[in-house]
Amino acid sequence: MSSIVQLFAIRGIPEVRPGDDVVSMITRAADAMKFEFADGDILVVAQKIVSKSEGRLVNLESIKPSEFAREIGTKQKRDPRLVEVILNESASIVRIDDHVMITETKHGFVCANAGVDRSNVVGKDWVALLPVAPDDSALLLKTRIAERLDVNIAVIITDTFGRAWREGLTNVAIGVAGMKSLKDMRGKMDDHGKELSSTVLAVADEIAASSGLLMRKTSRIPVVVMRGYYYDHGEGSARELIRRKDRDLFR
Repeated sequence: MSSIVQLFAIRGIPEVRPGDDVVSMITRAADAMKFEFADGDILVVAQKIVSKSEGRLVNLESIKPSEFAREIGTKQKRDPRLVEVILNESASIVRIDDHVMITETKHGFVCANAGVDRSNVVGKDWVALLPVAPDDSALLLKTRIAERLDVNIAVIITDTFGRAWREGLTNVAIGVAGMKSLKDMRGKMDDHGKELSSTVLAVADEIAASSGLLMRKTSRIPVVVMRGYYYDHGEGSARELIRRKDRDLFR
């Protein structure tokens, strides 16, 4: 096991638009930096550029808000058209007050505003939605990188979520390919010979969170490569990270 883990920011990726080839954009930017991908690397990609390339953008001018959206918009002092988009992207509302909407997305993620976001989107009336199938998007990136560069890597697509119990935002994994999202330590012994009974590590989220140190909202770095972390290879999925409702004590 390596004692050194490295993070590389892939700089110089231009504004992504619907239909753009994200893999080509990433590899060109890496070439310009003289960065070479290697087997075992983990490619961490911000959701926003994946959503843009897949055309997951909505112009609020095209949205006619429902009466319910207008009620929430009035209560929260926000654009009812935006509220309508959030409702359309939600499977259910988990919590709502005068300021915040916490919803469950159609993917099963619990987050603010169903992941609908105005930041880093060109045009004041445009918003970005989460990819329809983030795991599939991650697998496509992994496959195309392998075809193009002949390397075997893992891919994580990230978004920025809040967390129960704690303040602040952090990157989490919403799409995973080529690695196990969880590392089950149950049954293993700790340093003092005690058996671990409940330790399951969310390694995909840990990697996603580390990428946020370089990505940041204003850095224009939507891609980071992690090297030196030896992960469990396999058909991983971000769905593995979603806690079942019968085990969720907050709903």
